[in-house]
Amino acid sequence: MELAGSLSFLLLFLLLLLLLLLMGKGRQGGHPLPPGPPALPLLGNLLQLSPTRTLEGLLKLRENYGPMFTVWQWLSEKYGPVFTVWLGTRRVLVLCGHAAVREALVDNAEAFAGRGRLPTLESTFHGHGVVFANGERWRQLRRFSLSVLRDFGMGRKSIESRIQEEAQALLKELRDTREKPFDPTYLLSCAVSNIICSIVFGNRFDYRDSEFLELLRLMNESFREISTPWAQVYDMAETLMQHMPGPHRRIPVMLGRMRSFIARRVRDNAASLQPGAPRDFIDCFLQHMEKEKSNPSSEFTLENLELTTLNLFFAGTETVSSTLRYGFLMLMKHPHVQEKVHEEIDRVIGRDRAPALEDRGRMPYTDAVIHEIQRCSDLIPLNVPHCVTRDIVFRGYFIPKDTDVYPLLSSVLHDPSVFKHPNAFDPTNFLDESGRFKRNDAFVPFSSGKRLCLGEGLARMELFLFLCTILQNLRLQPLQPPEQLSLEPLVFGFTKIPPFYQLRMVPR
Repeated sequence: MELAGSLSFLLLFLLLLLLLLLMGKGRQGGHPLPPGPPALPLLGNLLQLSPTRTLEGLLKLRENYGPMFTVWQWLSEKYGPVFTVWLGTRRVLVLCGHAAVREALVDNAEAFAGRGRLPTLESTFHGHGVVFANGERWRQLRRFSLSVLRDFGMGRKSIESRIQEEAQALLKELRDTREKPFDPTYLLSCAVSNIICSIVFGNRFDYRDSEFLELLRLMNESFREISTPWAQVYDMAETLMQHMPGPHRRIPVMLGRMRSFIARRVRDNAASLQPGAPRDFIDCFLQHMEKEKSNPSSEFTLENLELTTLNLFFAGTETVSSTLRYGFLMLMKHPHVQEKVHEEIDRVIGRDRAPALEDRGRMPYTDAVIHEIQRCSDLIPLNVPHCVTRDIVFRGYFIPKDTDVYPLLSSVLHDPSVFKHPNAFDPTNFLDESGRFKRNDAFVPFSSGKRLCLGEGLARMELFLFLCTILQNLRLQPLQPPEQLSLEPLVFGFTKIPPFYQLRMVPR
């Protein structure tokens, strides 16, 4: 018994010593590591951070977007905007506020350009695909993806026409609800997804296509599942849970089914490929694979093709459709804002033609409303994790290479030093005293720096054209008094998912 007790004490001592060595590792030139709370062996700061509410630990937002005092806010106030926490045995650098995040991602862009770990998704991506790749693989895939997206019209008149056509198809579906209550989730997902589908697959889908609807269901469910409490626990305590069964096992299954759909499309494209006449992103990638087949260092592989396509399809659908769902809720909760958008649309566009991108410059209020919807939606509040690509001294602290980084986008989008009304839905956050649109460097829903979202330009076009087309023709009518509408997210973790709700679309 005494021997067992001594061995247990010795093991605990060695684990504590190992953790202390890890925490002290990397001190260089007299520069300390960023401060942070004391950590326990193996567990790190998991007990202090409440893994089931990861985001709320960093910056929980109430329904009115006001800050709530939590452990993570207390950490930020105690240790400053740059501090360290330990997720199990994994060191994580946390950045809070506009100044710290911008200094890292923009002023030190190369050093903070690495992709950090997201354990719930690693069994699917294994560092492949443009979003989760690093190093030379990431550089090759990003450069190629941007080039192809531009070739297929991103930021050009051709993609604008495609969005306008899809907006009219969506408008028809909304009118067909005949003022009856309905949930807009899948109609918005269909419309938005069809834009990215036309680029990556070369065609759009009918809104009642069963395979398409199943794909969207898998996407919606996996987007929610990533932010469930169990998934948050797994992301924070992977070393303790990696061999345990549980709900986190559902995520790779759903993503795997989506990948299987993409793999079938790749095989179909390969069988009918016409050299020199690419029909879509998949064709372009296949042609580049053939071109580089003798290059041993090429990253143009079948795995990167399937997973990059999955990245584009997923990101190109879920973020914009979720923003529109939040936007509908916010406009119903603030009917005076909806009315002012109606007035500006009538004055600038009228009722006899479809909205066009060239209208945006003459519609400062509508532009400000869309920006405010994105700011308050705050869909990826933790940001996709980054990591530092080399040892760096940042704000007087030494950050060792490969340290994971959480640049908290939520703390930037609600930073009181740069937004006059950070905790309320208020379009004047993006308007000057004369009512002109005012840009703000802290508007970072697409992140910033070298990992800026590939589809930012496309998403901005979609949000403007879809929203203006709908509000030009229809009025969003809630099923209850506006003050009773809840903006409380369905799940609140790595992502912030809008609640399910119903509304009526009333002709204007």
